[in-house]
Order: sequence, then C-alpha cells, then structure tokens
Amino acid sequence: MKAVPGERERVLRNLRRRRIAVVGLGVSNRALLRFLLARGARSVAAGDVKTASALGPVARELASMPVDLRLGPGYLDILKDAELVFLTPGMRKDLPEIAAARERGAEISSEMGLLLSLTRARTVGVTGSAGKTTTTSLVRDMLVRSGLRVVVGGNIGTPLIEQALDFGPETTMVLEMSSFQLQLVDRSPHIAAVLNIAPNHLDVHRDFDEYVAAKKVIYRYQRPGDWAVFSADDPLTRAMAREKGTDVALFGRSEPAEVPGVGEVPYRAFIDGERLAVRGPHGRGPETLCLVRDVRLRGEHNLLNILAAALLTLLAGGRLDAAGRVAVTFEGVEHRLEPVVTVGGVTLVNDSIATSPDRTAAALASFPGPLHLIAGGYDKKLPFDTLAESVVGSGKVAKVVLLGQTAGKIRRALEEAAGGAEERLPAIVETAGLEEAVRESLEDARPGTTVLFSPACASFDMFTNFEERGRAFKEIARRLAGKEAGTRAGAGPTPRPGS
Repeated sequence: MKAVPGERERVLRNLRRRRIAVVGLGVSNRALLRFLLARGARSVAAGDVKTASALGPVARELASMPVDLRLGPGYLDILKDAELVFLTPGMRKDLPEIAAARERGAEISSEMGLLLSLTRARTVGVTGSAGKTTTTSLVRDMLVRSGLRVVVGGNIGTPLIEQALDFGPETTMVLEMSSFQLQLVDRSPHIAAVLNIAPNHLDVHRDFDEYVAAKKVIYRYQRPGDWAVFSADDPLTRAMAREKGTDVALFGRSEPAEVPGVGEVPYRAFIDGERLAVRGPHGRGPETLCLVRDVRLRGEHNLLNILAAALLTLLAGGRLDAAGRVAVTFEGVEHRLEPVVTVGGVTLVNDSIATSPDRTAAALASFPGPLHLIAGGYDKKLPFDTLAESVVGSGKVAKVVLLGQTAGKIRRALEEAAGGAEERLPAIVETAGLEEAVRESLEDARPGTTVLFSPACASFDMFTNFEERGRAFKEIARRLAGKEAGTRAGAGPTPRPGS
C-alpha cells in the first residue's frame, strides 16, 4: 500500500503534536528516536528494561538526546500519559501497562508501521518461519542484477526509518518481516511472500494462532494489483492463498497449478527434475531458472527459497535471466549452513540461525551422514518431537551434543522417538557450555563426519542473539581445529599396518 502525500503530511503532523513514548531501545528504535527528533516531535519519552550499566555506551548516546529517559525497573511508566506508543518488535504486546495505554486511547505502533506509512518506495516483504534472510538477500541481489535501485531493511541490515522520506517510486524496498514486526502494522507491502509456517516464538506470542495471525498481516491490507507469493507445499500457506484469493503466485516441490476456490495461478515456480522452472502469466513457459546441480546453496529448502525469490523478483519488475545468474552464484548468508573449518576430514558447520526445531530438521536433511549435532539453548516453549523423529529416523546422526535450558527436553524427545529401543538412539551427551559442546562433538568423529551446530533454539540463555552465538562457535571451532591440526602434524606420519 503506497503512502500518498496527504497521508504522509498527516502522519508527520501527528508526530509533532502528540506525546510519544518509545519502548525498547535496540538498534531500530534508536534510529526511530533520531528520526522523531529530526522531524520536530515535541514530546518524546524513551524507556528500556535494561539499566544504564547494562546498555553500556548506548546509554550515553541516549542520555545526550532531548528525551525523557527511563531505564531499568519502572521503565513502562513512560506510557502513563503517552498518546502514541512505538513498541520494540520482540516484546509482548499484552502487558498490563500496554493494555492500559490502549484502553486510554493511545495509538500503539512500531518503527516498521511508521516506515510503511511514510515511504513512497515500491515495497517487497518476506516473512516465514524459516528462510527469510536468505530469500530477502536473494531478492536484493536478483533485483540489483536486473538494474533496479534497491534498499534492504526490516529484520536485516540497517534500519531505514531515517531515510523513509527520501525514497521515491523508483526505489524498491525489500523488507525481511518477522511476526513481531508485522503484529502492529496496518498496511502491507505491494508484493509479499509467506515462505512457510511452523510453531515459533511461543514464548512471546500468546499462542500459535496469534503467531499465524501476525504472519497474515503481510498480505491482509494489500490492494487490488498487489501480489502475494505462497508455498504450495504447506497447508497453512495454501489456506492463506485461498484467503488472499486474487493476485496469487505459488512455488513448490512440484508444479502448483491452481488453488481451490481461486483457480489457476498465473505465476508459479517449481522443481522440475534437474532444473528449477518458472511459469509466467498466460501459460508462458515453464522457463528454466537454472539447473539444480549449479546451485551452491545446500538443501532442498534453499531450492524453495530460490524459487520464491525468483517469483518476487519477476513481480517486482526484475528479469528471469538476472534471477538465474544470482541463483547459481549466491553462496549464502553468515550463520546459515556455513562451513567453518575442516580438520582430519571432519567439517564443522555453523547453522546458528536455526532457532527453531524445523530449521534444524531442514539442516539435517542437507547433509549425508555421519553427523554429530550440537543443539539446545533458550526455551521458546516449542515441541521437539518432530525434530527428534528426524534425528532418530534418519539413521545418520551418530551423536547429539546438548547444552542450554532445553538440553533435558531434547533428550526426552529423542528417547521417546526411539520408543525404548536403545539401538535406535544416537549417543547423547549433555554439556555445560559451547566450548565443551564443540570439544565433545569432535570426540569419536571419524573422517567424513559433519559436526553441525544447529541449536533448534534461541540463544538468550547464553548469548545476546544468534549472530553472537554463531561467531563464538566459529572462533571455538577454528581454535580447536588449529590445535587438532597441530597435534596431528606433531605426531608425524601415521604408521602403516605391519610397519
């Protein structure tokens, strides 16, 4: 939905006239504060649950701003007389103080909601339980290679709110959009994608229904002529396609011809034997996007991400040949099935982005055995039964090394999946921290083994975020691999049998 000049002026006037509270002072909301002050907001309060000492240098930056700053206990007191409230994405929206502000008539919004209300750029939004960053990055590269002017934001890259008024219709804004960011938005991007849906973030959302409802916002407010791309393989996303009804595109493992109740879908992308194929409107195609063997990304799930990105690219005015070139040259995003080091024939892989069980299951499917899996972390109240069945049923996971809050929960799920048959269980070891886990994963790892760090959980019990966790894993892996390589070199040649 494109903002019109009159609406933009109304929004900007409201910022100047109303008492504003900004809750949560992470990167995106600090950018929002700078924008509000630059646009002449007359009354701004800012608060965060963290104390000044916990925020460190950020607290000094905030203290230099002309805002009413509240940090630590009581930070939500800033809501008491606020007329417009901007919430940080990852906090619960049903806290009593927020409910009271809403009942008093305060408008509850977010940095993402303000960005979409102000920009005149063409917007492409990507959401899903897995694959958002990879798909968003693919779309960016495909559109750039098509010769378009592109900016990327949302849950990836630099917050765009400070440049919101600078982008015109000649710019395509590609946004990775989490369920948290979508929750408080009342407009949708011109072109949207829902890649997949699986339980996630149930520590913050009230329940799975609320999580799904948040995802639907990405297309709920679209206007005629705005397109939405859905997975044809996922029952929930197929239902969303029926709900959207018109201007729908589909991707899947096989060619999705139509949606019940909607009819034939003009744009569709699918795996066609040894190639990735795309069919355009009016029955054109299917044309070859690329050959499967030429794709550098691992796993079938990444083939599906490429198909979704190609559809988004075409709908945003990009070219199929440009999309195809990116599909075979794109090497992935950090912390996503990222090879780190190989020593003694054992490869250590960083998949710290796997903050839910379904992501880890997809990672397991991307490698042959034998595998040593490192998993566990913060408990987001998600079930591990399906992941456990993947581990036990695949027969290629030789060892599972567990750590964090969920270690016991994952162990129990594995034992239940084995149904009491000890011979079906991989070796299971619980560890106290990441370095111990990496050391344990290297024990008994014979040449050809992949050590896969794919936690299936968030990182908040040990690390600030999955990026910090992934960097820690890589540092430990390289250090231990270097020691192992040195030990092997110092031992001299391996004696031959009978020598």
